[in-house]
Amino acid sequence: MMAANGNDSWKFVKLEDICAQITDGKHGDCQDEPNSGFYFLSCKDVSNGKLNYEGARQITKVDFLDTHRRTKFEPSDVLITNSGTIGRMALAPNNELIHRTTFQKSVAILKPIVSHVAPNFLYYSIQSDIHRLIEFAGGTAQKNLLLRDLRAFEVRVPPLPVQRRIAGILSAYDELIENNQQRIRILEDMARSLYREWFVHFRYPGHESVPLVDSPLGQIPQGWEVTTFGELYDTSSGGTPSRKRPDYFEGGTISWVKSQELLDGFILATDEYITDLGLKESSAKLFPVNTVLVALYGATIGMLGILTCAATTNQACCAVLPKRDPFGREFAFLTLLENRERIIGLRLGAAQQNISQVLLRGFECIKPTDQLVQTFSEKTAPLFERILNLQRQTANLRRTRDLLLPRLLSGQVQLEDVTLP
Repeated sequence: MMAANGNDSWKFVKLEDICAQITDGKHGDCQDEPNSGFYFLSCKDVSNGKLNYEGARQITKVDFLDTHRRTKFEPSDVLITNSGTIGRMALAPNNELIHRTTFQKSVAILKPIVSHVAPNFLYYSIQSDIHRLIEFAGGTAQKNLLLRDLRAFEVRVPPLPVQRRIAGILSAYDELIENNQQRIRILEDMARSLYREWFVHFRYPGHESVPLVDSPLGQIPQGWEVTTFGELYDTSSGGTPSRKRPDYFEGGTISWVKSQELLDGFILATDEYITDLGLKESSAKLFPVNTVLVALYGATIGMLGILTCAATTNQACCAVLPKRDPFGREFAFLTLLENRERIIGLRLGAAQQNISQVLLRGFECIKPTDQLVQTFSEKTAPLFERILNLQRQTANLRRTRDLLLPRLLSGQVQLEDVTLP
């Protein structure tokens, strides 16, 4: 097949022909040693092209060295999760942490031969065809991508200069996305720090002249109250229209949020939409813009989201609706975020741990003066709006990159026609 970026110089090659080694992590366990600085990552620690060390296991140096002899993990290695959640990828960065990192067997490590393939090109090339790779996975109880199938998997590779140009274009998008995410994290930290400063440490404007008084939650500023979350906010959950009725979903235009879409940020779009009939004939409810949502159960229990348009939810999402001003979006979101662990600690249920609406409404919290909450909202609302704008920019960058990715990696686009973001 002819290709626009190099004609017949694009070739299909097996991964084993362009990688010096394709292996996976340790097929056994290691001894934990908190704060050892030697990390033992699994598939859950690989996501969005990055390695996540927050909460990752740390093991003894002896076990690390033993496992490292197998993985030989180093910068520019390509990682693919090959068991459980298959197809998550990351490209190893060049930092000191990499030299103290190894993996469980649920992660495969590919070592590109740099004279044959640019590591970042290989990363994008596999990523562009990840769904076909996932189809290789076998198993019934738990899917597994076997190393032999990974080694035999074919990718299309142009000459190195073309590889570098393609990878450079895609990397430019990823760098902008990462920069936006860093800015979002800074803004989130600013909002959360202000909440803690005012409502946890009681260092708000004018606090010097306000004495502390005893309360059921310890000392609080005079004029504040201990109340329940339900005194400040109404709560409501959603519902799932019957899957047996295609007309409840097909052609739907009403956003329908699932709990796994709550990621502590604004909800810009949803995976599924329902119809007016699906809304009318189910227990789903339409919630307004800026409604704060909290996941009641499941893998994302306690995670939050903010609606950017009127939307419905499934029953695992709880909508938080202010009873009056000024206890709106900012105060609700940050109160739930700051108290998440406390709230989750009150959860009920053995088979499936969950937060109930009754539990959430009964959660004891502090009620500052209306004027202070109003001032706080005025100060934090611009931070939330900047976060929203950055999330929208990031979503647009991702869409453009994802449209370019398969076209660039198939040679359908003339590289000189592509402008960098």
